[in-house]
Amino acid sequence: MDITIIFFLLIIGIIAGGYGTIVGAGGGFIFVPALLLLLKVEPAVAAGSGLVIVLINSLSGVVGYTKQNKINYRVGILIGIGALPGSFLGVWLLQVYASDYFYIVFATVLMLLGIFLFAKNLPFSQRIKETENQIGATHSDLIYDDHEDKIRIKAQWLIPLGFLMGVLSSYLGIGGGWLLVPILIYLFKMPTHFATATSIFSLCIYSSFGVISQIFYSNIDWTLVAWGGVGIIIGSQLGVLLAQKIPGKIIMQMLSFLLIIIGFRMYFG
Repeated sequence: MDITIIFFLLIIGIIAGGYGTIVGAGGGFIFVPALLLLLKVEPAVAAGSGLVIVLINSLSGVVGYTKQNKINYRVGILIGIGALPGSFLGVWLLQVYASDYFYIVFATVLMLLGIFLFAKNLPFSQRIKETENQIGATHSDLIYDDHEDKIRIKAQWLIPLGFLMGVLSSYLGIGGGWLLVPILIYLFKMPTHFATATSIFSLCIYSSFGVISQIFYSNIDWTLVAWGGVGIIIGSQLGVLLAQKIPGKIIMQMLSFLLIIIGFRMYFG
């Protein structure tokens, strides 16, 4: 492989790992578009290789977030359980509906979500409530546990949510955290930093299922994964350190800007 491509993969890996860990999305939403747009990798291989990158990113990020005690393991495990069948369905859909449809679906979902998050985090919009304001939440699907200092969500919502995350993760190859984090924050009122950390943990579970399926279909370029993975590990550790210093509102703005830009590029790239 050309030295220029190796350097490119390392840099993209560091950026994707850092940004992805901060926003709880796994970094695949940077890595996959880079493969598609700049290296002209075919969609199925980009998605498969991107999913391995997501797994590496999430494993590395979990190590750091565990030390900060910000992961809700119960929520992450239940989402992971629901994601198992969804992951295999997503890989099958990728084999049937790739090509131009891949770009259209990818770009549309990213831009819509990015616009929503941008609107929700404008200076004059309602402020995202942080942990201390959410302790008194009265949402019927939430139970606050003073001993664990975490929001608990009923399992009846988490398993279907995991199924959706599994499908999107395997089909798009970008992990699904870009959707899971806003859902945990806006629908289930989980504090931003807990939502991003828990999202990274759940990615470890359901992205591993998707990776197994992608291996079966031979959709992974291991050379791309090897060099990109080195950068991802470095970037994810930097992201864990930076995340605890960044306000939750800024984290959501970071996610919204990135989704809009990538979606726009996918439409016209």
